[in-house]
Amino acid sequence: MTATESRSAAPTATPPAGEPARVVPDGLPLLPEDPPRVGDFWLQSRLGANAAGYLYAASDDSGQRAVVAMMTEGSADDAAARDRFVTAVDELPTEAVLAHNDSDDDDLALWVALGPVRPDDGSSSASDERIIAERRGEDVLSAVLMDRVPQLGRFRGPDFRHYWENRRRPGLFRIWPLPWPAVLRPASRVALILALVTMALIMGLAMLIAWLLFRNAPEVDPGPVIPTPSGTSTVTVTPTTPPPGTVSPSPGPGTPTSTVTVTPSPGATITGPFPTGGTPGSPGSDPSDRF
Repeated sequence: MTATESRSAAPTATPPAGEPARVVPDGLPLLPEDPPRVGDFWLQSRLGANAAGYLYAASDDSGQRAVVAMMTEGSADDAAARDRFVTAVDELPTEAVLAHNDSDDDDLALWVALGPVRPDDGSSSASDERIIAERRGEDVLSAVLMDRVPQLGRFRGPDFRHYWENRRRPGLFRIWPLPWPAVLRPASRVALILALVTMALIMGLAMLIAWLLFRNAPEVDPGPVIPTPSGTSTVTVTPTTPPPGTVSPSPGPGTPTSTVTVTPSPGATITGPFPTGGTPGSPGSDPSDRF
């Protein structure tokens, strides 16, 4: 369906006597799936669509108006369809092509901005410029779809249909630099700033609560054993638990120590020098007292 067909399909109603006639808009509103911007042009409304692509009314930052033709997701993935799009654009007059993306961007949908289109001042020449740009965009999309190729011979067999005709979403696009916040209204900018400040306050409050909860938490004792590259870990153990009924002196330079080497697999083995010379029943004489 061409752009003209899409607009003529819009329902119209006859107004009652004495009321002004309703003005049918030139384009349809953009959908969430439509790109807000392609290249330097901001898209404003849909002018038409078919299986090959979409026509948009657009304008750049300087106010230059144009008609943008952009491929669909299905046609953009077909190399032959992309070649037909590029060939159709190359056949247009040079002054009619305002901008287009690089045909080597295989991951992006091809698009072309057609014009020039003057602002609608009510004159017939401004309307003619827009109609001419729309017709050129329709010709480009029709070349991709091949719906205007004359039939050679008689009709035989099933009708021809592209395998990608069901994939009619707008093709992939890239926006750089990002369109916001330039496209936002002043009220939207205030809402965005308030949302960012609120998020920062919530994050700061969460960090403060975490610090208050864990600032007096005791340290983990004993600490984790970190194995060495050789696969063993050495831990020095100082026995400080005396037998019942005895007084344990504070550990000093002469306190006996044990050096333990731990092998994680297949089992734990304990090796190293242990304190000797203890008497039975004294600290250090019983292996269970070493830990």
